[in-house]
Amino acid sequence: MPQQSSPTFFAHFAKLEDQRIDRTKHHQLLDVVFIAVCAVIGGANDFVGMEKFGRSKKEWFKKFLDLPNGIPSHDTFGRIFAALKPEAFCECFLSWIRTLHETTAGELVNIDGKTLRASLDRAKGKNALHVVSAWATANRLCLGQVVVDAKSNEITAIPKLLEMLEVRGAVVTIDAMGCQKDIAAQIVDQGADYVLAVKGNQEHLEEDIINHFADCDESPQLHGKASVHEDHDSKHGREENRYYEARPIPEELRNQNAWKGLKSIVRVTRVYTDKGQPKSETRFFISSLPANAKRLAYAVRGHWGIENDLHWVLDMYFAEDRSRAREGHAAANFALLRRWVLSILRQTKSVTGSMEKKRQQAGWNNATLEAILEGLSDTI
Repeated sequence: MPQQSSPTFFAHFAKLEDQRIDRTKHHQLLDVVFIAVCAVIGGANDFVGMEKFGRSKKEWFKKFLDLPNGIPSHDTFGRIFAALKPEAFCECFLSWIRTLHETTAGELVNIDGKTLRASLDRAKGKNALHVVSAWATANRLCLGQVVVDAKSNEITAIPKLLEMLEVRGAVVTIDAMGCQKDIAAQIVDQGADYVLAVKGNQEHLEEDIINHFADCDESPQLHGKASVHEDHDSKHGREENRYYEARPIPEELRNQNAWKGLKSIVRVTRVYTDKGQPKSETRFFISSLPANAKRLAYAVRGHWGIENDLHWVLDMYFAEDRSRAREGHAAANFALLRRWVLSILRQTKSVTGSMEKKRQQAGWNNATLEAILEGLSDTI
């Protein structure tokens, strides 16, 4: 008899429902999921890779699984991931997250969307999948995801994602798509604060903020001192300076009472060089935090964590933008599987190196892979 692979691992999948009819089940659902997780940890980026990884480590998998019909084919992996309900699979992920993550006061939770370009299927009239994720900046941990059909639906996906999360005490950052009164109210109702990017999608909001800062520039004596902060970056041969100015909500800001908890507005001016040419851009934000420029600068800068540590890594090392998983729910479930594995590897202390090197070590060395699996329940 094989040894029990990981009680904690299987406990997270206890409620996952198998969508197959009994006569077609040649492989146990949890066996397939276990092999898939191990394969993606070890470097597989598609269903063919899962099969090849499984076959190359068949004897190792027999330590944990019965495998009466051997290793599943890539078609089997594809069919099972296409049939799994994304909501149920996501609940398994959240079960794992809850064992190791507890929101702390002031923690940054970034929410942003990403389109899986290769999931577009024109022949079947299917839009490219768009995934909205929540990212804990400090722990570099994906907290959850919601799938939508198009970029315009991100507004409806964000509230669903927030409902799944425990964000009490956190500071939630969202780009301009999520700058909505209902979203701001939901964040406050859940016991968190918000920092929301502002663009021209909210009546007079951006106009009034721009005008107020312009008035302050012309007549600073009439508006009092602002809270200011600046920082500087010099990376990859590019110089960049950012200037932050935070002010309390001005009286002339229209409809301000419609924004629950609103306390401050922020102007961020970025000055940088591009191909030797000096350039600048200015962005505006609203927040339920007091007008403390240094604290707000931390939140604004921290929002890039989801781009740099999640989205970029998914494309660079997990080939997400090239994934052609399209059938049924395969794209959504594989997207979550990538985020799960990325989070596992981010939290793993027993293996060092870049994301690429961690995956290589897990693929090359069975003991390394076992150490990662053993650490699933106690990684933070």
